[in-house]
Amino acid sequence: MAPPTPRLVVPIDLTKKPWDQKLPLHNRWHPEIPATAAVTSGELFRTEMVDWTGGAIIDDDSALDVKSVDLTTVHYLSGPIRVLDTDGVPAKPGDLLAVEICNLGPLPGDEWGFTASFDRENGGGFLTDHFPCATKAIWYFEGIYAYSPQIPGVRFPGLTHPGIIGTAPCKELLNIWNDREREVEENGLQTLKLCEVLHSRPLANLPSTKGCVLGKIQGGTPEWERIAREAARTIPGRENGGNCDIKNLSRGSKIYLPVFMEGANLSTGDMHFSQGDGEVAFCGAIEMSGFLELKCEIIRGGMKEYLTPMGPTRLHVNPIFEIGPVEPRFSEWLVFEGISVDESGRQHYLDASVAYKRAVLNAIDYLSKFGYSKEQMYLLLSCCPCEGRISGIVDSPNAVATLAIPTSIFDQDIRPKNKIPVGPRLVRKPDVLKCTYDGNLPITKNLSATM
Repeated sequence: MAPPTPRLVVPIDLTKKPWDQKLPLHNRWHPEIPATAAVTSGELFRTEMVDWTGGAIIDDDSALDVKSVDLTTVHYLSGPIRVLDTDGVPAKPGDLLAVEICNLGPLPGDEWGFTASFDRENGGGFLTDHFPCATKAIWYFEGIYAYSPQIPGVRFPGLTHPGIIGTAPCKELLNIWNDREREVEENGLQTLKLCEVLHSRPLANLPSTKGCVLGKIQGGTPEWERIAREAARTIPGRENGGNCDIKNLSRGSKIYLPVFMEGANLSTGDMHFSQGDGEVAFCGAIEMSGFLELKCEIIRGGMKEYLTPMGPTRLHVNPIFEIGPVEPRFSEWLVFEGISVDESGRQHYLDASVAYKRAVLNAIDYLSKFGYSKEQMYLLLSCCPCEGRISGIVDSPNAVATLAIPTSIFDQDIRPKNKIPVGPRLVRKPDVLKCTYDGNLPITKNLSATM
């Protein structure tokens, strides 16, 4: 007998706001956000999702929506989903929740997405000191392929995946998150040397009632006010999984998530048609609405059995990810290296972030020689299926990071030659949609590069 059609547990109506959905969405992590649905171990079910901004970014010819987007509202997640075993007993703290991705894709009739970089005063990104302006590129889907009118001459297959999938924290873990992230936000500029090189701000996104959506909890009530002041933002990945942005987490993948509260309360969102390793532009995947068809299994006592705490409490664990067998097949790559020396020539000690920043800058500068603007290449390297690696982390003083770009995504040969090709064919117009930068923070320049 054929398996049943996946049961739709979280439907989405794209004509409605996230808080007006039949099952209201949420954009925070908190153990008291009530489950909106329940599933049984082994059941195949479907959950639908809005894009991470809830429709705030639109398919038009302007980047003003990116410049002014309210980032206190993101990410909008579907769920929480309570998970029970076949006897009706919910997942328990200390269990491991195995979540298999059986199928996924864009919502029918909404086959487009966007890649963007935020204004430096409103979100920024990995290279915001080089690219302080808000920019946007729109992508259209043709089956497994994506193309953008703003980045012509490029077409590639997507490796679709959820950027966020995670379980709800218990109150003890929530307090751990808020305490350590508050310490970074309040004291990081004085204590963390990397803040001199990486300029995304704020250093941490602390709980805030502004923009907070808590699913079924009615706004404006004393209960809502209390939970909103405690609930963690969804921006970083944490012990519960969350915003891990693992681009290979596509069909056939499994995620083994720690369970911190009864029922697990699984949530997911932030669907990506494609993403490059690091998602360097921040809003840097091809962001879209979408669906997941999932199957869950409860591994009783699995946290203690399989996850070793790497911290002071039993809660300091991390998920395990099993990558599926489906991915684009590329045979030729151009690889760019970076070392832990910043743009001023200052040496950093085995710093992989500085090394990766330099690898990405090297790739952007190189590809701009083939008729592209640097903004086009910044967005492309954030969303195309490029491979980032820490290649060396033991040879003092330099960490070595690499960025590998599949050459077949371009309609021209981008390998070095005796003579760089020139001519009208290589002028890639139009450019990405772009706003002005109206702030006064300094822009980092390559001191030796010629424009």
